[in-house]
Amino acid sequence: MTLPATPPRVHVRAPGKLNVFFEVGGVHSDGYHDVASAYQAVSLYEDVWAQPGDDFTVSVSGSVDTAGVPQDDRNLALRAARLVARELGHDGGVHLEIVKHVPVAGGMGGGSADAAAALVACDALWGGDLGTQGLHRLAARLGADVPFALMGGTAVGTGRGDQLSPALAKGRFDWVIVTSEHGLSTPEVYRHLDDLRARTDIGPAPEVPTVDAGVLHALRAGDPVALAEYVRNDLQAAALSLRPDLREPLEAAESSGALAGIVSGSGPTLALLTADAESALELQVTLTATGYRSLHVHGPVAGARVMAG
Repeated sequence: MTLPATPPRVHVRAPGKLNVFFEVGGVHSDGYHDVASAYQAVSLYEDVWAQPGDDFTVSVSGSVDTAGVPQDDRNLALRAARLVARELGHDGGVHLEIVKHVPVAGGMGGGSADAAAALVACDALWGGDLGTQGLHRLAARLGADVPFALMGGTAVGTGRGDQLSPALAKGRFDWVIVTSEHGLSTPEVYRHLDDLRARTDIGPAPEVPTVDAGVLHALRAGDPVALAEYVRNDLQAAALSLRPDLREPLEAAESSGALAGIVSGSGPTLALLTADAESALELQVTLTATGYRSLHVHGPVAGARVMAG
């Protein structure tokens, strides 16, 4: 008896990210901003399985609340799959199964990680050979954080954040992240930043955003104490203005041993830098006991990659 063939299935894992440093320029006429960011990929992952389908479909589950994740063509991973199909001239479809562990609308690039994973998975499933350059070209069309989710590690992003240069980072950096039940809209946070700057509530936009050299020196030295002096996020003022409840856990963390605390990306996830893994675990226990949902992660880690099995 001949058993029916099992359809091929490709599993790709992609990391979430933290913006160790994030400087935002003024708003352009198209509503976008130039930025300068030091990205670090961390050990909180999105898993995507791709298998042949008659159409382009997606299912979403995970350890985080996925209620707000679209399961139609608004989903960035589905858009990524369609891009690969057009690029390869593939006339079939794909079903994507996404299992999320990165907070949704949390400022850690979970949707971008899904898209990066879908690019790699579909290219592998359909026998493409787009290579690093081809995948990054498609990634840049999907959003500023997607190329970094492909690359992983530590990198400096300029322009819209998608012009990436790898940055040397020695050793390991340990972070505690504090998650929130309710996400923040990235466009809303940027608009509020522009409003705060227009009212002179905060300083003006830099003419040309740049990453402080101190950040790069600290990363290169593998020195979290030195890095703590330079971590910064221009979106933090806007995120805290929209969500003042985030101030309390930030202050609690800094008084409980965190070297530094910042809002991650557009928030509301908080990223708390610690001296080492032991300090991170102690801080996580303290914050959890206080009632905050916290996780210990470390970076840098690899970008989107095919998993065995």
